Amino acid sequence: MRHVNSCISGLAAVMFLMTGCNRAEPPAEVRDDLADAQRDGAEQVAEAQADLAQDRAQSGEAFNESTAENRYELRVAEADADRKVALEQCEALAGSAQEACKESAEAQFELRKTEAERERRPM
Repeated sequence: MRHVNSCISGLAAVMFLMTGCNRAEPPAEVRDDLADAQRDGAEQVAEAQADLAQDRAQSGEAFNESTAENRYELRVAEADADRKVALEQCEALAGSAQEACKESAEAQFELRKTEAERERRPM
């Protein structure tokens, strides 16, 4: 009997956790998380832009292997910042809509990252 109760308790805990995973967050929490994601993304992009500008200034060239890498890093930073914002916006949704939203944000990030990789390669 003790084993059956343990199993039932375990299943109940798993079900509780599963249903809570795709719940919509309260609007105020989404707003705060979104502001944090936007701020962090802006800092990340600004840092990548500064690296690119510094590399261009040091090399005296508009484009070389090092600037190509920095441009790639900038593109990925921009894509990642947008992904984080999109994921926070998804938190306002619930259930399968939230899951689809997150999958779309991740797919968009991967696409932009692949495009940045293609731009980085020498022709």
